[in-house]
Amino acid sequence: MSDITERDASMSYAAAEPDIEYVQSKLKSLITNKPLCTILGEEFAEHLREWDKAITKRRTEAFSLVVLGDFKRGKSTIINAILGKSIAPVNVAPETFTINSISYSENPKVEAVLKSGQRITLTVDDLAREKLEKLMRAFPDTLEYIDIRDNTEILKEIRIVDTPGLSDLDCLDKQVQDYLVNADAVIYVASALSPFSESEQFFLASHIRPLSFSKLYVLVNMIDAMNTREDIDKVVNRVNERCEAIMPNAFVYGVSGIDEYRRKIGLNRPDIKGFQEFYETEFLKFEMSLKREIILQKDIIRTQRVLTMLNLMIKDTAARIKMIYDMMAMDRKKLDDISKNIEIECLSLASALVNKKPKILLSVTEMQQEAEQWMYGFFSKLREDILESRNTATAEDIDKHFYSYLVDKVGEAYRRCLDIHGQRLNSIIAQLGAELSKKLGLSSLLGEANSFSDDQAESMTGIVSEFVITAASGGRGDEFPSGAMPFFKNILHKKRQTDIIDTALENYDDIRNNTIKDLKASYKAMEETALKQLDSLYETQVNVSRDSLNQAIEMSSDISSASVKKYLEEAAAVLKDAANVIMKYA
Repeated sequence: MSDITERDASMSYAAAEPDIEYVQSKLKSLITNKPLCTILGEEFAEHLREWDKAITKRRTEAFSLVVLGDFKRGKSTIINAILGKSIAPVNVAPETFTINSISYSENPKVEAVLKSGQRITLTVDDLAREKLEKLMRAFPDTLEYIDIRDNTEILKEIRIVDTPGLSDLDCLDKQVQDYLVNADAVIYVASALSPFSESEQFFLASHIRPLSFSKLYVLVNMIDAMNTREDIDKVVNRVNERCEAIMPNAFVYGVSGIDEYRRKIGLNRPDIKGFQEFYETEFLKFEMSLKREIILQKDIIRTQRVLTMLNLMIKDTAARIKMIYDMMAMDRKKLDDISKNIEIECLSLASALVNKKPKILLSVTEMQQEAEQWMYGFFSKLREDILESRNTATAEDIDKHFYSYLVDKVGEAYRRCLDIHGQRLNSIIAQLGAELSKKLGLSSLLGEANSFSDDQAESMTGIVSEFVITAASGGRGDEFPSGAMPFFKNILHKKRQTDIIDTALENYDDIRNNTIKDLKASYKAMEETALKQLDSLYETQVNVSRDSLNQAIEMSSDISSASVKKYLEEAAAVLKDAANVIMKYA
């Protein structure tokens, strides 16, 4: 985009506030129209009220930069490096990791915010793991988040939200999702030690991409763990290539959060590899981009987010109105006939679903067999590497790195099998879900009624996607083969170079066999979860169809068609007017 075009866009967005106020007020007029809400359904009306709250929150709250990533990726260290002081808690366990909202205040303070709304004053020392664990057990209610206020200059511009590890805390997923929906921009932290797994890519594609963030940073942290510049470039390029396919607008940087944090607070920075200046330069590039692309443009970004949310709200409501209007075109007898037909169709589909389940069972069995072949090949190569290390690695390297290398490699291979096959299982369930959606969708049952609009189809697909995600991520067991851990501990206890390698070879067969045993258990859990989720998907689709028809039948009994059509036509006119205003900023 040219400088002139960028300037024009900035001016356009800067002047958008009156239009945003106008559109939101128009949409609020629909929410406060009780007869219309009755027609749309109370559940959908509540959905609109939630949209309105989220938009108001987005317009009035401080600019929010949410930091995401799996556990042990160094998110808190990155935040502390950006701020230049120790604010975000580090070295916490998954069970004590909290959501931390870090914002500006002239007078620094820390408060625990409970679900009841009660605030409890804490000290910075209270955020240490051992203290926080005790405090959380003593709180009178569940902890919602930690509110950290500090007078660091950058916090005048943005609020930073530090989130738990995505793969470790299922109980906090809903909270993280809420913060993500209300975010203005995102930093996703990956690790150079286990760069961009399939599950991380899946999270970007399924949770972040649909929210249409204009700005996203992917930071490949811990590049200081790499031995050569070539290794660093290889890892960062790999992540960049994969991001291109998922989020083409992402900014990818390789950084060392710990080195930058140490530099800013004046601690000693070990520079064994001679890369100190390189680490500093790479972090500076990221910070300059953060300032240029986010901090200086935060008002524009926020306006874009609000416009996007308003547009989604308009589309959602328009799709709902069209569906109801189409149903109102039919008389009561036709609706009763369709109601009977849907029950017959549901019985038929329930039987057909039973016949689909063997496909999942066979597919998972084939995946498990393929995974076993991969793992046997992996362990064969690993044994060669262990033997080769006798001649190529120094005693210091073996003492410092051999154990962690062995554990990381086995864990990565184990997770990669599950990640890749989780993706494949996604596709199978998505295909079966799409077939259900098509057969159970109102468009196939209404006969003479108009088919679903694109927006309604997207809504049904969203139901399918939700269950696909759950099926892929649930019931997969540990992220590491726990059965192999006792044999890894045997290696850890050895001190001398020859002892470590000999013990690794002695325990090699047990590590391999127990890893594959745990892998089989994980595939069994994946299979059981997929079957349960397919049943849940069927039930959800059936309920959506039944509820929509029941609502149409109730309306045909309780409200005159002329009255319903009048309210729907008036609402459609409001939406058209609002859409035309939003269109200026497309």
